[in-house]
Amino acid sequence: MGKKLVAYFSVSGVTARIAREIASVEQADCFEIRPEKPYTKEDLDYTNKQSRSTLEMSDLNCRPAIVTDGLDPDGYDVIFVGFPIWWGREPSVVDTFLTAWDFSGKKIVPFCTSGGSGIGKTAERIQSLTGSACVDAGKRLGGEVCEEDLKLWTAGLELE
Repeated sequence: MGKKLVAYFSVSGVTARIAREIASVEQADCFEIRPEKPYTKEDLDYTNKQSRSTLEMSDLNCRPAIVTDGLDPDGYDVIFVGFPIWWGREPSVVDTFLTAWDFSGKKIVPFCTSGGSGIGKTAERIQSLTGSACVDAGKRLGGEVCEEDLKLWTAGLELE
């Protein structure tokens, strides 16, 4: 089994907690996808058509700058990518991560957190962003997921 990375974007801390649990279950490294300019409460106001997140999500080509902290995904074979669902898909800041490196030949396993929205066609979008990576269908994980459930989920993935 190859080396694994759990890369995640989290605003409320829910995705971060689940990402750390997956990293523990999978004995993987963890990397937080952080925007260079952190989001404020006003930035995240989805009811405001001029808020930063609304404008970013309205532009499918938007790539907010991220802090890379010297990350080199080349050394990883499997990359779990976690995020909250925004406007029915992964946030634009996650797209920045997915287009910043060449993920050819890597297995990408998306997971999302949401109060109710599913992962939808996010895997198809991620596939279009990462080219020849092998992208799993992914999974929506609720805020109350236990270690045993994570083990059952990851055991069912083809990670080799």
